[in-house]
Amino acid sequence: IFGDDSVLQFGGGTLGHPWGNAPGAVANRVALEACVKARNEGRDLALEGNEIIREASKWSPELAAACEVWKEIKFEFEAMDTL
Repeated sequence: IFGDDSVLQFGGGTLGHPWGNAPGAVANRVALEACVKARNEGRDLALEGNEIIREASKWSPELAAACEVWKEIKFEFEAMDTL
């Protein structure tokens, strides 16, 4: 996950943030950095992703606000390049 050929789409998560676009971008950045850190520590994002994001939201009010709005956090990993 997050290899050289990764594409991350943050459109609705950024633009739909209740505090505006800039806090939405901050929330996305904090969530991504928390996931990368967890991955580098050997944690399983598919199993622990929700916990990782909730933990990061404790020190990021922007991420906490986003979590409050969208509530459900899903980590769905499916290859898009299968033929």
